[in-house]
Amino acid sequence: MFAMKWLDSLPLGLLIVAALTLGLAPFSPEPHLVEKLRMLANGELTRPIDLFDLLLHGTPWVLLVAKLVRLAQMRGNDRGN
Repeated sequence: MFAMKWLDSLPLGLLIVAALTLGLAPFSPEPHLVEKLRMLANGELTRPIDLFDLLLHGTPWVLLVAKLVRLAQMRGNDRGN
């Protein structure tokens, strides 16, 4: 599984920094990710630039969550052995 090996190779600290910086930028007046998720919930996310923004600012958070889930699974497997 190439994807799991790739995810395992990503440093957790880097993902945290990416999520807190790129994932929340710009910080004022509100993070793009919050704005785009609100637009998605309201059915207003239709322009290509808005879809790109959601992908760009959401990717660090998705990777961080995937890494944390993967770490939890690996710890669970270690306890079972």
